[in-house]
Amino acid sequence: MRRNSRRRPTGARRATFAAVALIMGGGGLVAVNVYASASEGGWGGASGQSGGDQTLASRTVTLDCPDVGQQLTQTPAKAKQQVDADLATLDKQITDAYERLASTRQAQTDDGNYVQNAILGPLKDKRAAMIDRIKADYQQAGATAPGAIDGMAPCTGVPADQGQPPADGQSGTGQSGTGQTGSSQNSADPSGTGQNGTGQTGSSQNGGGQNGQQQGNGGQAASGPVASDFVDIRSVQPNVQKPAQQGDASTGAFVTKCGVNANGNHNTDNVIVAPGVKNGAHHLHDYVGNQSNDAFATNDTFAAAQTSCENQGDKSSYYWPVLRVQDGTQDFDQNNDGGGKEGNIGKILVAKKAQITFVGSPTSKVVAMPRFLRIITGDAKAFTNGPANANAHWSCTGFEDRQLTDKYPICPSGSSVVRSFAFQSCWDGQNIDSANHRTHVAFADANGNCQNGFKAIPQLTMRLVYDVPPPVIENGQVKNPYAVDGFPEQLHKPATDHDDFINVMTDELMGQVVDCINNGRQCGGGSGDSSQNTPPPSDPSSGGNAGSGQGSSSGGNSGSGQGSSSGGNSGSGQGSSSGGNSDSGQGSSSGHNSAGGAGSSAGGNAGSGSSAGDHSGSGSGSGGGQTTQPTTGATGASGAGTGSGGGNGGGAPRVFASASAAHGEASAAPQGTSDDSHSGSGAAQPSATAQPSAAGGYAPTAPPQTEPQAVTGGLAETGANLWPAAGGAVLVIAGLVLLRRIARRPARY
Repeated sequence: MRRNSRRRPTGARRATFAAVALIMGGGGLVAVNVYASASEGGWGGASGQSGGDQTLASRTVTLDCPDVGQQLTQTPAKAKQQVDADLATLDKQITDAYERLASTRQAQTDDGNYVQNAILGPLKDKRAAMIDRIKADYQQAGATAPGAIDGMAPCTGVPADQGQPPADGQSGTGQSGTGQTGSSQNSADPSGTGQNGTGQTGSSQNGGGQNGQQQGNGGQAASGPVASDFVDIRSVQPNVQKPAQQGDASTGAFVTKCGVNANGNHNTDNVIVAPGVKNGAHHLHDYVGNQSNDAFATNDTFAAAQTSCENQGDKSSYYWPVLRVQDGTQDFDQNNDGGGKEGNIGKILVAKKAQITFVGSPTSKVVAMPRFLRIITGDAKAFTNGPANANAHWSCTGFEDRQLTDKYPICPSGSSVVRSFAFQSCWDGQNIDSANHRTHVAFADANGNCQNGFKAIPQLTMRLVYDVPPPVIENGQVKNPYAVDGFPEQLHKPATDHDDFINVMTDELMGQVVDCINNGRQCGGGSGDSSQNTPPPSDPSSGGNAGSGQGSSSGGNSGSGQGSSSGGNSGSGQGSSSGGNSDSGQGSSSGHNSAGGAGSSAGGNAGSGSSAGDHSGSGSGSGGGQTTQPTTGATGASGAGTGSGGGNGGGAPRVFASASAAHGEASAAPQGTSDDSHSGSGAAQPSATAQPSAAGGYAPTAPPQTEPQAVTGGLAETGANLWPAAGGAVLVIAGLVLLRRIARRPARY
C-alpha cells in the first residue's frame, strides 16, 4: 500500500486556524450589527429619509406636518377664497391620516415600515398636489406663491418618547419680537413628570407606553391628554408681574356681558380660517355674542344677527373651543365630525363665568377698532407648530398669579379652573384681516409699545371659569381628565388653547369703549350704560398676603383688614371693601359657603362678613408678598403664617418652568373675581424679582424654553442592541491574542 505522506496539522496550525475563525466570526457579528442598526434607522425605530420623510414603528403617536397657511402672509384677493378652501383640505388630509394612524396599531406593530408606506408616503403625495394647487391659485391671480411652501409636503411621525416636535422653521410669522415668546412643553418639575410634589408620578410626554392614547375613560379612547399634561397648581411658583404704566397710559376698562353659551350655540366651523367650509375647525366651539356665526356667515350676516350680549349694540362674535371632561359621558356630538369621530370626546363643560373686558395700553391712548376686525389669539396647532404663536393661559381661582401654558392645572378642593386670554392690542391701521390671519395685528413689545407703525387698540381680555372634577393620576395614568377640544393630531395639549373674535360693535358703542378706556373710567356691564363704574379687572400681582392692614391696602389676602381695602382676600373684613376680586355690591352674598358676619366685602376669600366669594374662611395674615417671581434655585416659601388666600401653596415643593410666558400681556385678562375665589391656607410665597412684559400683562423672569427632546433609549436598550457587536469585538480580540501567542512560540520540527 502507498504510504500517506500528508502531515497532520500540528497544534500551532490548529491554533492558527482557530484564531482566524475567531477574527472572522467576530468581525462578521460587528458588521451585521452595524448594518442592522443603520437600516432600521436607529434603536428608536425611526429611519431618517430624504425629503423629511420618517419611518416610525408602532410607537408613532401623532403626525407633525408643516403649517402651510402660516407662510401665506399675502394672498391676492382674487385667490383668497380658493386658497382658504385648499388650506382646509390640507387640514382634512392630516385629520384623515391621523385617523388611519390611530386605527392601525396592530398593522404598525407587525410591519415596521407601515407608517411610512401606508400613512406618511400617501399623505406627502396628497399634500404635494394641494400645494401645487395653491401655487396655481396664485398664478391665476397674477401672483407668485411664497417659495417656502415648496418643501412643506412631507410630514413626520412623532414617537411616543419624544416631547413636543421641533418647530417647523417658522419664526412667529413676522411677529418676532412683539412679545410672542410663549413657553412650550416645559415640565413643571425637574423630573419632567409634571407631578413632582403631588405624590404622583406622571408618564413621559405623549404618554410613553400609552402611545398617546388615554385609556380607561369609560370605555372610550382619546388622543390625549396624558398624565404629564397635568400639574398641581399649588406646586407652581407665582410667575406674573404687571408692567409700569407711563404718563400717557389709557387706564380704563370696558366690560361687556354676553353670557356663557348656556343656550348651547355650537358648531365645528371657523369662518375666519375656513370660510365656506363645514367642519373647518375639526373641533367644537362655544359662541357668545353674535348668534349667527357659522362657516357661511358674512359681514352682512353678522350685522343683522341677534346677540347674547346685554348691550345690544355689541353684536361681536366671541368664540373658543369647548372644554370637556373625559368621564365616559357621550355628548350630543359623539358620532359627529369635529366631535367623537375626531377624538373630541366626553361631556362638554359650560363655563360658570365668561368675563369679557376691553382694557387700554400702558404707554398710549387707544384708537377705535374697525368694524368686522378679526383676531385669533393662540395657536390650535401649537403642539406641532411650536410655541411661536401659543397664547394659552391656565390657572385656578385663588392661584391666578400662577399661569400655565403647556400644562392643565389640577386645582385644590373649592378652586375652579380658569382659562384666560389677552388678544393682540396693536393694529396695522388698514386691514380687518390678513392672509394668515395674524400679520394685521400684533402684540405690544416688552415695554407696552406698538411697533412698525401699528396703532394701539382696546385690548380684548377674556376669563373663563369652570367647575371641573379634578383628574386622578395613578401609576402614570390619568383618570377622568379634562381637555380642550382640538385637531386630533394635536393630542389635546393645553398649549393649543386659542380664542377668536370678530368685532361687530356699532361705531357708537366702539366710540364709548375708546372714550371710557382713554379717560381712565370703568364702564360697561350691559344695558347700554357706558359708565356704570364696574370694578376694574384686578391684577394677580398687585400685592398680596399682608399680615394685617388698617386703612388703605393694595395687597390681597390681608389678615384682618379694616376700613378701605383695594386688595381682595381679607381675613375678616369689616365695613366696606372695594378691593379687587369683587363682583357684587354691599350687604349681599352671592357666593357659597361664606362665613356670616357684619358688614360687606367685595373681595374674594373673606374670612368673616358677607362676601360675594365662595368657600371663604378665616385665618391670620400671611408673610411675604406675591408681587415677584422666585428665581431658579430659590428656596421654598419665605415667611410663615397662614392666610385666607387660596394662592398660598406654601407646603408645596418648588416647581419651576411650565409657567405661561406666551405673549406677556396675556395675563392682563380679568383676574380672580370674588364670586369664584376660594380661600385656603398655606405659607406665604417667596419673594424675588420679576420682569414686566407687554402691555397690561406679566411675564415670568425666566425666558420660556422648548422642552428638550427626549433621547431615545437608555442603558438597557443600548446594551440590548450593542451586545452582538460587543461579542464580536471580544471574539476578534481573542483571535488576535491567540495569533500573537502562536507567533511567539518557537517552531518545532
